[in-house]
Amino acid sequence: MRLRGNLYLLGAAFIWGTTFVSQMTGMEELGPYGYAAARYVLGFVSVLVIWYAFRGQRARARALGTYVPGWLPGLGSGLLMFVGSTLQQVGMTGTTAGKTAFITALYIVLVPLGAVFLGRKIRRENWYGAALATCGLALLSLHGSLAVAWGDVVVFVCAFFWAAQILFIDRFAARVDAIELSVAQVFVCMVGSVVLAALFETVTLPAIAHSWLAIFYGGVMSAGVAFTLQIFGQKYAEPGPAAIIMSFESVFGALASWFFLDEVLTAQELCGCLLMFLGMTVTQAGLFRRRRRAA
Repeated sequence: MRLRGNLYLLGAAFIWGTTFVSQMTGMEELGPYGYAAARYVLGFVSVLVIWYAFRGQRARARALGTYVPGWLPGLGSGLLMFVGSTLQQVGMTGTTAGKTAFITALYIVLVPLGAVFLGRKIRRENWYGAALATCGLALLSLHGSLAVAWGDVVVFVCAFFWAAQILFIDRFAARVDAIELSVAQVFVCMVGSVVLAALFETVTLPAIAHSWLAIFYGGVMSAGVAFTLQIFGQKYAEPGPAAIIMSFESVFGALASWFFLDEVLTAQELCGCLLMFLGMTVTQAGLFRRRRRAA
């Protein structure tokens, strides 16, 4: 089951990484809040469709007495996700994209630290894997000056909210209806993004029509499918390895930019991808040892 959870999380990371391309093309005509509002509206519709499709499973759970609604935990998770994504977007205006990717993904370290604080045991290989993955992220994301700008500070704060969201889902994913949790958290992001777009930007129908493909991918695949995969994945995966696997969105983002946007992958970036892969492999060493003992 843990392997299945890891595959769910890797699938989510792949979708989030390739969504970077959609975000770049989607904001050619729309501002950041307008694009976020459009994608979360579509994402909310997509998770509602998923919620309706699983109505039979919920009915069976009610009959067995195992159904626990996920609406309320989803509101809490959605608030953390909305604040994190908004701070990230604001911080990007005062720093580089590469530094944003690196600082945000420091949740690789923050998640196991938070898990320890909450009384969870983190295995030694998780710390080794986090260290390798953090070094890999530095090679993959950091280019040029390392001077601290105000945007770096904002993005650093956002990393705490992403770590909190991961830990929050780890606490509730296995206890409540995962799809309802996903619907609720996307709903919060949708409402918050629509309010920000209405207050600070002018969104036009021609701009939305021009960006429809980017909105579709960012809404249906990222906001709808990927965040639902995250919740299902964290039902089975431990928080430390989960954070490292999800941070692979940076690797997939770099590969997608190379493939779709003709951006060049340097030797430094390729070494970073390799270190991140080693970090993820190290975190799974304990799982493979336990399987061999069981055999």
